[in-house]
Amino acid sequence: MRDLLRGRFARRLALAFAALGIGAALLTALLVNTAFNARFDDYLGAQQRTQQQQLVGWFAADYVREDGWNPATLNQLAPTVTMTGSEVELLDPAGRRVWSLADADVDAATLAMHREMMGTGDLGPPRSVPIAVDGQQVGTLQARVPQGVIPAVDRDFRSDVNQLLIAGGLAAGLVALAVGLFTARRATAPIAELTHAAKDLAAGQRDRRVTTIPDNEIGQLACAFNTMADRVEKEDELRRLFASDVAHELRTPLAILRSELEAVQDGVREPTPKVIASLHDETLRLGRLIADLETLASADAAAFTLERRPLSLASVVRDTITSLAGRFSEAGITLRTDVTDVTVDGDPVRLRQIVTNQLTNTLKFVPRGGTVTITLHRDDGWAELRVADTGPGIPAEDLPKIFDRFFRSRTARADGSGIGLAVAAELATAHSGTITATSTPGDGTTFTTRIPARSKEPAHP
Repeated sequence: MRDLLRGRFARRLALAFAALGIGAALLTALLVNTAFNARFDDYLGAQQRTQQQQLVGWFAADYVREDGWNPATLNQLAPTVTMTGSEVELLDPAGRRVWSLADADVDAATLAMHREMMGTGDLGPPRSVPIAVDGQQVGTLQARVPQGVIPAVDRDFRSDVNQLLIAGGLAAGLVALAVGLFTARRATAPIAELTHAAKDLAAGQRDRRVTTIPDNEIGQLACAFNTMADRVEKEDELRRLFASDVAHELRTPLAILRSELEAVQDGVREPTPKVIASLHDETLRLGRLIADLETLASADAAAFTLERRPLSLASVVRDTITSLAGRFSEAGITLRTDVTDVTVDGDPVRLRQIVTNQLTNTLKFVPRGGTVTITLHRDDGWAELRVADTGPGIPAEDLPKIFDRFFRSRTARADGSGIGLAVAAELATAHSGTITATSTPGDGTTFTTRIPARSKEPAHP
């Protein structure tokens, strides 16, 4: 099917080339013949004007010789005029008829015979030519002179030119057809491969790529296709990993619940309050995991569900710190703040979630007696939030993974789903911002969140 479609397109393109070549030759032939005809018409017109002026000269000479119009002497001009094959009629200045060939007994048949003998062609249209003597019009000659004929040499030349143009047009068509086939095959080869690759990708071959990449617009399309295919393959891999991670996270509490319940059913264990409390803890763990998954799905769609409005990010940060102050106090961690007022366009609930996830993350790593410092400042059009801690830091091999879903560092003090920072990163992106982390093992970690700041602060935060 691919070769069939490619062949059809190549044939259409080649035929278009051939039609263009033949059309150009035909247009050239038309223009050349038009130019020839115009030149021949000018040539024949010049011949007729010459004959008309010759007739006028003969009649003007007779007028001067006779000092006026004399029908008797005009009859003597009749044989000379007859030899030209022309029809003439002489009028005086008042427009009255003075003389014609009929007065000399010369009829139309005689004139036609002379034209045939001389090969001068048919009569042209009538013309009125003034006759002037000493600058004064003495009469008008109404004459129809032969149109003349195109010389045989000129006719042969035009015929030869037309034959050459026809032959050139056919040759140009054949050359254009060959060039068209060659060009079409070269042009359609990457298109055909791109079409086949797209079908293979749609059929599930995620590793399918375009290998023929010409240096033109089709090459740019091929590069865009390969980029798209890379992203599709990566997204498929992420989906598989996500499903695997979810299954892993759900398997552990479900396995515990199943083993405990089967032990109770088999009489191995008694349904004591301790066993029931353990089962209850596992159900709570499942509930938290499901809630985290819902949060992650909500973060994926946050760009479409954010309820943005101008708000003071400083107020959001202060409220979040206040709500978590008790947990930090119980953990023996000191909170320090340096917050200045910055206004952003954002969803207050989602922004608070970003701050909460970062602060609760520090609770998992910062030891008792440690310190967490929260700063908020405006920096070159951005609201920059920093959360710096004095924890053990993040190993270099773990640092690129901390925003991945379900990733948990081995140094974490508390159990968790590994979703918090991934959600924070998704929500920051939904607000057209970023979140990054820097860390040196033994010197703590600093998370930096940047959200676009508004150019003007509201009157009431």
